[in-house]
Amino acid sequence: MDTRRALLDALEDGPVSGPALAAELDVSRTAVWKAVEALREEGFAVESTSDGYAAPADPAYCAAGIEFGLDAPYAVEYHEGLPSTNDRARELAAEGAADVAVVADEQTGGRGRLDREWVAPSGGVWLSLVTRPTVPPARAPLFTLAAAVATVDACREAGVDAHIKWPNDVLVGAPDASVGRGGRGGRKVAGVLTEMEGEADRVSWLVAGVGVNANVDAETLPAGATSLREELGEPVDRRRFAATLLERFAALAGTPDRTDRILPAWRDRASTLGKRVRVETSTGAVSGTAVDVESPGALVIDTGEGTRRVHAGDCEHLRDADD
Repeated sequence: MDTRRALLDALEDGPVSGPALAAELDVSRTAVWKAVEALREEGFAVESTSDGYAAPADPAYCAAGIEFGLDAPYAVEYHEGLPSTNDRARELAAEGAADVAVVADEQTGGRGRLDREWVAPSGGVWLSLVTRPTVPPARAPLFTLAAAVATVDACREAGVDAHIKWPNDVLVGAPDASVGRGGRGGRKVAGVLTEMEGEADRVSWLVAGVGVNANVDAETLPAGATSLREELGEPVDRRRFAATLLERFAALAGTPDRTDRILPAWRDRASTLGKRVRVETSTGAVSGTAVDVESPGALVIDTGEGTRRVHAGDCEHLRDADD
């Protein structure tokens, strides 16, 4: 562990003196001072008290702020602005990086599924996690579901009762009605875009990109979208939100032996199951009742004439006839 991350861990227990830090971290006092100054320059305002160095009472939204107290094995690379956190994560993956979350205050070239534009102004949580799961490419869609679950859990911890529309839209409100464009069944607050590179038998790297309209003005968003601040009436703690998302993702998908938890967790948070839906696929529309999701993320639809398994497409929630 590098001195910076070890210092953050040491500060969790309260003020600690420079000599005690140097002894605990097995580095020189100069190295401790340099690490403290680096954290301050990053935006993590370490305080000097009579009892030693202390963490700020309200850590800023920055790399060290997110890493402080983080119960997940990820480093954070923070930027004030980027064209795309997914693009930066792909660069890091190509350089051999793993377990790094790229976070930006704003994106100027964000995109969603099918290269659709994603509005990503300052105030959102724009995050892309580089991982190297030891699974075959056929199981990669599970990590999209895991990212959606992690995002819902972070929304709920922040006080917003979110739910998932298959496969990766995170919505709030009105799960039983067609609301806005495309019959979303709620107002979109977040989305997931997963990209990967692999060989026939294994994933080389996977990037799970999450975009959350956190403290974003609702009037800047597309029709049918909302923000956490809009729903709550007050800002959310983006630092804590990002940490919760990363922690929940690690708990679900951090190791191969945990991935069997993903589908049950997704089902528990989904608003699509049990609903009448229409899914536009590359070969045409499939309509019926969504009855299940099967590994690695296929939606099972009862068409009335049998069941169809849909692996990709745009899902629309339909009103039931008695609505």
